[in-house]
Amino acid sequence: MTQTNKGASAFSTSLDNGIAELVIAKPPVNALDSYEWFALADEIDRLGADENVRVIVLRAEGRGFCAGVDIKELDKHPERIVAVNAGNYATFKAVHRSPVPVVVAVHGYVLGGGIGITGAADIVVASECASFALPEVDRGAMGGGAHLQRLFPVQKVRYLFFTGDAISAPDAERYGFIERIVPKAELRDTALAIASKIAAKSPAMIRIAKEALNGIEDGNLEDKYRWEQGFTLQAYTSPDSAETRRAFVEKRDARF
Repeated sequence: MTQTNKGASAFSTSLDNGIAELVIAKPPVNALDSYEWFALADEIDRLGADENVRVIVLRAEGRGFCAGVDIKELDKHPERIVAVNAGNYATFKAVHRSPVPVVVAVHGYVLGGGIGITGAADIVVASECASFALPEVDRGAMGGGAHLQRLFPVQKVRYLFFTGDAISAPDAERYGFIERIVPKAELRDTALAIASKIAAKSPAMIRIAKEALNGIEDGNLEDKYRWEQGFTLQAYTSPDSAETRRAFVEKRDARF
């Protein structure tokens, strides 16, 4: 079942035996624009509200899982930063607050918004080629640290945020958030096998368990991310922010 609403051409969904499979596919790098983030959030919400859905597997096709927001859109339409922020917030919240578990299967680059999706998920499966980075400072933005902090400890989050460095899945494994690392060819089957275990359980019990586990987390993930987003808007008022986006589009080093 392929969605047709505006922005939803960036992904497709299917349902089989209680497992909803949502696949992001927007060449070349799965960077989503403001419309696509909202469409993705709406679809995740729709799946979670469907009584036939017991678990969601979220994965991607192409060179990597998700490169985050469409920097070219923001360079051309800087006024859309508010819409992009809102779309990101809605998507990450939809994953985290989904009434059913969300299994994320990542490969290649997991950047920016890809970190938000992964950090909001219940279970993470990664291919051996996966790498994680949050290059927000290099894009003149903020945000995502709250979700990165669900994956890494505080000091590692700050190192990754300040430097923009990427960390490979094998190196990230020692931090404990990756359930399994497998060859890329086995990624989908591994995620679906985990989802099948969950789908075989009582759907009522799993939905109760998801709500209960969200309730015992330290702090409120959405409130933390909303705090960060205020600084994204502050950052966007700086000339340096515009320079980072222009340099990215022109494929050159930023000049400060």
